Amino acid sequence: MENDNSTVVKEFILLGLTQSRDIQLLVFVLVLIFYLIILPGNFLIILTIRSDPGLTAPLYFFLGNLAFLDASYSFIVAPRMLVDFLSEKKVISYRGCITQLFFLHFLGGGEGLLLVVMAFDRYIAICRPLHYSTVMNPRACYALLLALWLGGFVHSIIQVALILHLPFCGPNQLDNFFCDVPQVIKLACTDTFVVELLMVFNSGLMTLLCFLGLLASYAVILCRVHGSSSEGKSKAVSTCTTHIIVIFLMFGPGIFIYTRPFRAFPADKVVSLFHTVIFPLLNPVIYTLRNQEVKASMRRLFNQHIA
Repeated sequence: MENDNSTVVKEFILLGLTQSRDIQLLVFVLVLIFYLIILPGNFLIILTIRSDPGLTAPLYFFLGNLAFLDASYSFIVAPRMLVDFLSEKKVISYRGCITQLFFLHFLGGGEGLLLVVMAFDRYIAICRPLHYSTVMNPRACYALLLALWLGGFVHSIIQVALILHLPFCGPNQLDNFFCDVPQVIKLACTDTFVVELLMVFNSGLMTLLCFLGLLASYAVILCRVHGSSSEGKSKAVSTCTTHIIVIFLMFGPGIFIYTRPFRAFPADKVVSLFHTVIFPLLNPVIYTLRNQEVKASMRRLFNQHIA
């Protein structure tokens, strides 16, 4: 992965979330507790959907994949961050940094596209119910799943390719607790203006367009259900509200980080913490807490194991 002619830096020093040991300890305890409680909950969601024959609709198929993506995403940053809290010297190799950056954008891009697919699923289910079983058949669902994984890969490989062509020969201190595009680019020993523009286009513009497109699609859905029956309207509004909450959690921090020039702001690290650790673990839980069918299935699964 290294370019021997231009890359001298073999490792990066992570400055971490904060220099205060007291704050580090507090964040370590809070993140660890949160991680140990919520992460098993995500796997429980996957197990529930896989084991219940009544949860075979495309909505639950995609929800299970969201839980898997978010759980995988949380493994990229959180474990290393927890270890680094206990270390005096926080070092990541050049290869390790590029690998972390690749998977961060691979899974993050895939999740963004998954939310687009879930919005499409809700549009067909609510606005075209008679065509739902035809359009969202199992083959189409797997094709959409393959497409979003491929889209995440293409998005990420572009990021990595641009980074790999940059020479790193000087400072190697990353002012963050993980490797990401804005901080890594700033350490390059060359003018990065064009690369930054390409990065903003690849990450920032894509994130912003997906966000606006998703909000527009749910606005259309809510308008269409306005004249439906009270029961159908209530369920549709509840589902759309859940999706919109997750969209803001997913795309809000991404827009803040990637749609502006890569300058450091005081809030960057806090936003990155929520974006890479907290929100990914919360997203499937939010879906589950607002979905009566999944909650009922979880209760049945729990009762079966304690009976």
